[in-house]
Amino acid sequence: MLFRGKRERKLGDSVAVQLEGVTKRFGDVRAVDNVSLEVRDGEFFSLLGPSGCGKTTLLRMIAGFETPDEGRILIGGKDMTDVPPYLRPVNTVFQSYALFPHMNVEQNIAFGLRMKRMPKEEIARRVAWALELVNLSGFEKRRPDQMSGGQRQRVALARALVNEPEVLLLDEPLSALDLKLRQELRVDLMNLQERLGITFIFVTHDQEEALVMSDRIAVMNRGRIEQLGPTEEIYELPKTAFVARFIGDSNLIPAKAIEPRKVRTSLGDFVLDDDDALIPGQEVLLSIRPEKIRLFRERPSLPNVFRAKVDDIIYTGSENLYILLADGQRLMCETLNHDIQEPGHEEFDYDEEVWVALTPEKLVVIQEEGHA
Repeated sequence: MLFRGKRERKLGDSVAVQLEGVTKRFGDVRAVDNVSLEVRDGEFFSLLGPSGCGKTTLLRMIAGFETPDEGRILIGGKDMTDVPPYLRPVNTVFQSYALFPHMNVEQNIAFGLRMKRMPKEEIARRVAWALELVNLSGFEKRRPDQMSGGQRQRVALARALVNEPEVLLLDEPLSALDLKLRQELRVDLMNLQERLGITFIFVTHDQEEALVMSDRIAVMNRGRIEQLGPTEEIYELPKTAFVARFIGDSNLIPAKAIEPRKVRTSLGDFVLDDDDALIPGQEVLLSIRPEKIRLFRERPSLPNVFRAKVDDIIYTGSENLYILLADGQRLMCETLNHDIQEPGHEEFDYDEEVWVALTPEKLVVIQEEGHA
């Protein structure tokens, strides 16, 4: 059973954004390669991947700043493939804020509404609402150069929300901020999105950001979707070696099936969970997260145990990361730093020989590389 790290939200039944076989080429390079997906109404959806994987290009096509070479883009059930950006029911928040430096906060937020020739009273009402929404009431007359990075990003967010878009697109909006501020704004964004019920499509290369905020994540690699699913599933049950490596840390162990639920590795023969069934002779990878590995001084009465040496110890404050060597293979094991007097707690030393246990239900079998 998957760990449930946050409350599950009820999303709308309708589809907010639908991509059908979308492809975008730049010269001979396929920046986005035949991507199809659906984002539900009211969902916090993240496009996650390394630089150059196609996530920002995909977002720019949804926004209308790029036109796909193939495929269709539907927003609210309407074909928007060739519709210009200003006629789409979306707004974009950029990494660079993109505020007008000669305008104050109020003028920046109101700019789009004035372009639509909205009545002054309605503009004033909406600007006041947006400022309150992002906790910047009282900052109306400030200029961007008089504000912190976090405050400027809030202004950019208010400017996008004041137009009441059906879909809000966010292109790595937190990446220019320091760690503490990013962590604070993550929570603010989550609460804001849930309060408004607007569909958010969020682009990031930060795995923790995506895991913390999203309902679902599409992990992208080389223009395609490697895996798409709920946050817990992406982390706990990676389908490819790329996803296992990119989302957090993972130990990957080559294995060959000798029975439907038994594999042979260089570390020994391991039994698998009852949910796994392999064909004898099949070659697979076993993935296990560092925090799911257990270490012992005495041999435990558990399956899948083997000896290893502590090669290095990395202290991070709240955790110890043990680098283990076993039959030439390096493994990572992560343990919380409890009080050393706590019963049952053990810490291990450099070069110490330890017993390692890989619980069958914590081993994830990766059978092949593939795409969603």
